[in-house]
Amino acid sequence: MFFWSERVTGPRGAVIDCYFTDREGGVSGGDVGSLNLSGAVGDDPGNVEVNRGRLASAMGIERSRLLLMSSRHSTTVVPVTDRSPEVIADGMVTATPGSALVALAADCVPILLYDATVGVVAAVHAGRVGMADGIVAEAVQVLRREGAQQIHAIVGPAICGRCYEVPADLQESVASRWPVTRSVTWSGTAAIDVPAGVVWQLAQEDVAVRWLPGCTREDPTLFSHRRDRPGGRGAGVIVMREAAA
Repeated sequence: MFFWSERVTGPRGAVIDCYFTDREGGVSGGDVGSLNLSGAVGDDPGNVEVNRGRLASAMGIERSRLLLMSSRHSTTVVPVTDRSPEVIADGMVTATPGSALVALAADCVPILLYDATVGVVAAVHAGRVGMADGIVAEAVQVLRREGAQQIHAIVGPAICGRCYEVPADLQESVASRWPVTRSVTWSGTAAIDVPAGVVWQLAQEDVAVRWLPGCTREDPTLFSHRRDRPGGRGAGVIVMREAAA
């Protein structure tokens, strides 16, 4: 179920848990099997709900505290509470203890951000469009408006620059704004490295970055839209606990 997880404890007792899921531990079948967390890829809604419930249980929270986004490849980042409905956005920020913020992804970049001293967290979905248009900077600004000062980011597995082939004119359009994203595929064709763009942008915002290894297209234990079309969706999830354990 978990590709990677880690607990962060702040100096004032705040406890923040960070997770990135893999494909295991769910009930979905076929290309969306087994732990698909998205209701927008043709999976049976009942299976999706079971998968979401299993994820919540594995993290030790109630299903109702699992807060999801309906992503639009935008730069919209919104503050939420534990009573927020599923929001149309590509980033969520909260200071509400017990809430689990979920960023669904399958090749796009899931980003988890936090300030463990202040006690505020965020989950962000950064695809090519969102990264190029500035969702990283927007998420950092919203976090800072919510009181964050020392922000840390964990960048989860996504499609790598060797696997994200694009037309040459699209590569040029993105790389002209973000040169670090210019890449070449294994076969020598034009490509874009979205995770590299995300990491560079975070560094420019004075955010401490941890970049986890892993390419979603190359690793069969992870969901990949390009490999499986449509495939399922995994997630980056961040939970600010009620109190220190």
